[in-house]
Amino acid sequence: MHAYETLYINGKWVPSTGTKSLSVTDATTEEIIATIPEGTAADVDAAVTAARAAFPAWSELPKEDRAAYLTKIGAVLEARTDEIAEAITKELGMPIFLSKMVQVGLPKGNFAVAAQLLGSYKFEEQVGNSLVIREAIGVVGCITPWNYPLHQIALKVAPALAAGNTVVLKPSEVAPINAFILAAAMQEAGLPAGVFNLVTGVGPVVGEAIASHPGIDMVSFTGSTRAGKRVAELASQTVKKVALELGGKSANIILDDADFNKAVADGVGKCFFNSGQTCTALTRMLVPRERLAEAEKIATATAEGFTPGNPFEATTRLGPLISETQRDRVRGFIQQGIDEGATLLTGGTAAPEGLDHGYFVQPTVFSNVTRDMTIAREEIFGPVLSIIPYDTEAEAVEIANDSIYGLAGGVWSGDPERAKRVARQIRAGQVEVNGGSFNIMAPFGGYKQSGIGREAGTFGLEEFLEVKSLQL
Repeated sequence: MHAYETLYINGKWVPSTGTKSLSVTDATTEEIIATIPEGTAADVDAAVTAARAAFPAWSELPKEDRAAYLTKIGAVLEARTDEIAEAITKELGMPIFLSKMVQVGLPKGNFAVAAQLLGSYKFEEQVGNSLVIREAIGVVGCITPWNYPLHQIALKVAPALAAGNTVVLKPSEVAPINAFILAAAMQEAGLPAGVFNLVTGVGPVVGEAIASHPGIDMVSFTGSTRAGKRVAELASQTVKKVALELGGKSANIILDDADFNKAVADGVGKCFFNSGQTCTALTRMLVPRERLAEAEKIATATAEGFTPGNPFEATTRLGPLISETQRDRVRGFIQQGIDEGATLLTGGTAAPEGLDHGYFVQPTVFSNVTRDMTIAREEIFGPVLSIIPYDTEAEAVEIANDSIYGLAGGVWSGDPERAKRVARQIRAGQVEVNGGSFNIMAPFGGYKQSGIGREAGTFGLEEFLEVKSLQL
């Protein structure tokens, strides 16, 4: 077990003003693998003071110099790929080969994109007799989740720093080791003191202190819709800018002319990736009623190929969930699906065979799910797929949009133009067409209660900029 005893504030590792610590658990073995400081509001205040002091010099630094720092940070992360991937696989449970590609690859990409954008982005433009200037907001508070822990940190921190802001970060307390590695990378890259600050702790203390602090000019939050509402409520008291990336219950419409072998199998994979702990997971599969039996057969066979097990073993395709709380919550949703009359095709509430230790859940598929069922409406955040039959294309679109969420979606059709036409009707921020791959440069964010604002690419950079006009 490793004890992390300090926070990273003003370019130094310093003890918390509090005396308590939090335990970090291995999702596979249920053993405690680390402890971290349980930070306080006073720690946040110290971090904000440091960030405010560092802001003028950092924001006035030539953009080429800021880009150079971001590139250095990315290089340090690259050199520590194995260490980061191993830490996240222990914290979270994602199979190790995927952790290297996704949990480390995406954060490195985010720093590279932020540096690249600085080379071409125009911070000033002439509009009539006005010079329109985009400039840094100030101190940004970043509150991040545990499911893609370093990626979600980098998706905020890299563009915030690129824009000229300084940062106070609160990572998830259940997957924080990667954040300590990032802070060390910042220090190794020579980032000026106070530009990046790390305060660990729990949401009701550190998170709320960040959201409500008058010295923080913007808060960027990724997490549950419930917690996001609380962040927005607290931030409103100082009228600070808020960016929110929240929950999802994304629909995957498979049209009657789609290649079902390809579309259904891909849809199961998109639902089960990271053990279903993905905000964009395609958890509602909408299929034509006349082809329901065909979809059920393919989905069942595909799901049963997602072998649960130790994420450090090469044969494992489905790791554990993050915690006991999550495991019990997901099993509770599976039981609700059974109780409400959905057809259980595979999986269930019992632990996978031979996996009595660790936070494992069986890969589970329900069919004959109706739109009013709990499993069709609530974000489960586990490997649970709901197959919903529909009768017409119009009904499929209606069911897809019958949700408080609007984060992501998917459409499959043998006719690409038909697929795009249906995709345009889905009220969501990002829609895959025939399995279109994730684009690190594309704007990412939600409609409705899935959030406010966009991350990634140019749109993500602009979230961290104010707009000023000089009337000439």
